[in-house]
Amino acid sequence: MRAPENPRQISEFLLFPIDDYAVMDKKLSSRQKLSSESSHTRSAEAQAEKRTGHDALLQTCCCLQQATRQPGPGHRMLQTIVTRNVRRHQRFKHIAGRIVGLALVLAAGLFAPGVANADGEPVFGEELEGFDYGYPVHVFEFTSQGQSLHMSYLDVVPSRANGRTAVLLHGKNFCAGTWIDTLKALVANGYRVIAPDQIGFCKSSKPRSYQFSFEQLAHNTRALLASLDVGSSIFIGHSTGGMLAVRYALMYPQATEALVLVDPVGLEDWQAKGVPWPAIDAWYQREVKTTAERLRNYERDTYYGGKWDATFEKWVQMLAGMYRGPGKEAVAWDSALIDDMIFTQPVLYEFPRIEPRTLLIIGDLDNTAPGKEMAPESVKATLGHYPELGREAARHIPHVDLVEFADLGHAPQIQDPARFQRTLLDWLKAED
Repeated sequence: MRAPENPRQISEFLLFPIDDYAVMDKKLSSRQKLSSESSHTRSAEAQAEKRTGHDALLQTCCCLQQATRQPGPGHRMLQTIVTRNVRRHQRFKHIAGRIVGLALVLAAGLFAPGVANADGEPVFGEELEGFDYGYPVHVFEFTSQGQSLHMSYLDVVPSRANGRTAVLLHGKNFCAGTWIDTLKALVANGYRVIAPDQIGFCKSSKPRSYQFSFEQLAHNTRALLASLDVGSSIFIGHSTGGMLAVRYALMYPQATEALVLVDPVGLEDWQAKGVPWPAIDAWYQREVKTTAERLRNYERDTYYGGKWDATFEKWVQMLAGMYRGPGKEAVAWDSALIDDMIFTQPVLYEFPRIEPRTLLIIGDLDNTAPGKEMAPESVKATLGHYPELGREAARHIPHVDLVEFADLGHAPQIQDPARFQRTLLDWLKAED
């Protein structure tokens, strides 16, 4: 087998199952040498031959750090793999070859965003390494629940500022990057825009043990904004981000200038309607089977009213790429913990306590209802009726304007960006 020469071959190289360093060394010696092999690369090979298990993995990290000079997407992917496996104290030899292979490829400068598998499908890291949001990604490091974590976020400042800040909160099957069209429109109109990836999502930490709650995520978001000296802001939350935006507004009403809820989930209490509680292990078994095809079918039928546009595919591949990568299990586990949070922590009962002015945007074709597939048919038929749910929510939110898009679904900001942006900007200007 030849040394990797392109993204697909690199991916195959990294995912090739190697049982121990001796086998890895034998295979390496039979391959052509990497064209830009450096002394750091040779050092990584030498250390790999001498050490096993935990020591070898940590030594490879050190070699990699020296070779790459500064952390990059691949460096973080390696660190994530090492940290997770050191914590579990198992499978060191099973992944050792892949770790060393990744170090060699990185040291040779061959790893780049856009690595693909044998079928040409994108492969991303546990923290969405390799996927480009189109703007610089910043990192907020903090301690939470006794763990050192980091939140990745976008922070885009307009050339002509109007003095207002908008915070974009993504949904469960979405990331900060999926707000890109909305972000550009807001920035063009003078808003500073901050779009974080919440803990457990996308480019942020994936802790194995974490008490996920909307209160905790709101607290984390508040800490991020405080670190940036951001005071009162407009919070725009989509889907699960809508539930988080509500919780934030309830916890920090003086720091919430206005609230925009875009097809928020949580407009109904699924357990109270008869959906049986799924154990976290059950959520995990569902999440770990995530594929592009499953995501595409679900989003077409649930988010977009049975319609599909080629522009949606980028976001399917963004999510599916993490499930093709080496951090698949960690991504699936945190997703399962988040599923449980969404399912068991309704916010609709507190709608009357929302103080800020609120815009509620509903795509009438939306039929999202977490856990719906686990419900009896008689219950399933009662779930996810967004026109009725939106109108009922508007009756309980004190200072609300309801806008319905009759022909759109769960993600109007993606399905019809221009119309969504007009609606949002007109409402925000009216709030000035």
